[in-house]
Amino acid sequence: MAKVLISDKLDPLAQEIFERNGIEVDFKPGLSPEEQLEIIDQYDGLAIRSSTTVTPEMIKKATNLKVVGRAGIGVDNVDIPAATEAGIVVMNTPFGNSITTAEHAIAMMFALAREIPQANESTHAGKWEKKRFMGVELYNKTLGVIGCGNIGGIAATRGVGLKMNVIAFDPFLTEERAKELGVKKVELDELFAKADFITIHVPKNDKTANLIRKENIAKMKDGVRIINCARGGIVNEADLLEALNSGKVAGAALDVFEVEPAKENPLFGNDKVICTPHLGASTTEAQVNVAIQVAEQMSDYLNTGAVTNALNMASISAEDAPRLKPYLKLAEDLGKFAGQISNSAIKKIEIEYEGTITDVNTDPITSTIIASLLGAQIESVNMVNAKQVAEGRGIEIKQSYDDQSKNWRSMINVIVTTDDRVRNVTGTLFTGKEPRIVNIEGVPIEAALSEHMLFIRNNDKPGMIGNVGTILAEGNQNIADFRLGRKASGGEAVCLIAIDGPISDDLFQKIESLEQINSLKRLSF
Repeated sequence: MAKVLISDKLDPLAQEIFERNGIEVDFKPGLSPEEQLEIIDQYDGLAIRSSTTVTPEMIKKATNLKVVGRAGIGVDNVDIPAATEAGIVVMNTPFGNSITTAEHAIAMMFALAREIPQANESTHAGKWEKKRFMGVELYNKTLGVIGCGNIGGIAATRGVGLKMNVIAFDPFLTEERAKELGVKKVELDELFAKADFITIHVPKNDKTANLIRKENIAKMKDGVRIINCARGGIVNEADLLEALNSGKVAGAALDVFEVEPAKENPLFGNDKVICTPHLGASTTEAQVNVAIQVAEQMSDYLNTGAVTNALNMASISAEDAPRLKPYLKLAEDLGKFAGQISNSAIKKIEIEYEGTITDVNTDPITSTIIASLLGAQIESVNMVNAKQVAEGRGIEIKQSYDDQSKNWRSMINVIVTTDDRVRNVTGTLFTGKEPRIVNIEGVPIEAALSEHMLFIRNNDKPGMIGNVGTILAEGNQNIADFRLGRKASGGEAVCLIAIDGPISDDLFQKIESLEQINSLKRLSF
């Protein structure tokens, strides 16, 4: 009999579902990290919310652990690379609390506009300060939505329903999806300049950390009001406090903070700031939904091997797994490559399968490509919900099959249509198991992918290789592999360079400024 530890407070229905599926359950919320480490090796599954942190140390101790289930969207508290390396499946429930979180953002906006918490406190104190709390209407104001995915899209439609002028910034938002939501798609600087209220719905990553900082706040309208129910660290709290004190920002409503639990914070006590303790997903309905979902998903996996909403593997049956494994690695590489060279809104993803790969179940391969492609920009996209996420953003998915391949035993070609151009990357398996890139945007090239790479489009002129190599050498950056491809002599060529570590901004700019370089991208795999 499999055994599961529920280490955070989950709805009692979760325990009932586990037991109904013949799984032994220990419900032990509130254990210290040290106490969790002492017992984690007893369990096949771990069901958590946000209080438990799954660290590399815990994973090392969890010698029997097969699955971690997060009741909710965010998995900031789970070390997914360490779990993957240990063969532990990490699941979440990506859509169970979307409405709840979006509604909380709208509630915070109402509270901010009418100073409801401050007025409530004043009235309880018997002050009756009607003239002090002169709020503003939401009607006809401009709401700027940063991140218009699942949660942001719901928040946007609520703003439209309030007769607000809703504008949205999201690199993956298509014009068709924007029209469907009733919003206007804009660039980030335009959103900053026009929005009366700004609500944030993006994941925290290298591109969004400190997004709301001094220089961007300066681009905003005087008297803007900011709502963050996404992730702490997207708003620079010190810069926000300075803007509140100067009057540039009229008010802020924050559900998340740079350090949580937030027992102390420089924003606390400021009468222009409304704070809640990360309540975005905290409604009865949402907690019941995510508890049921995580228990059902984990039970299915422990009893049958079925995988649902996994963040580090695709949905694959036990029979298909051995044959699909090398194709899935190729699919992940192709998706990440295509995603990192595509900057603007994606309208269409086409996947062409040729050769012997047409004999296998390509559904998980397709899902892996889409998830890897979109994963750098979209929170909570995984192999299972990838198609749903893409369709929700108005991205067309097209697949084609040909059991004959001209050059390779099997081949996958990924074509991405964006607002400004069409890009494609092609891959195959060498010796039936080693992923290789064999064509980029019509240029033949053969390369294996590594952790740190540079992708160059350049004019095929003498000196490019020497110039790039010299700059890297002067920066003490070692080249692990250098691959070139061109259509014809003197035309446009492509280059993939594997390097031993991340390249500095200074070296990047030096290479980018070379006369032969048309474009330069950092890639990571």
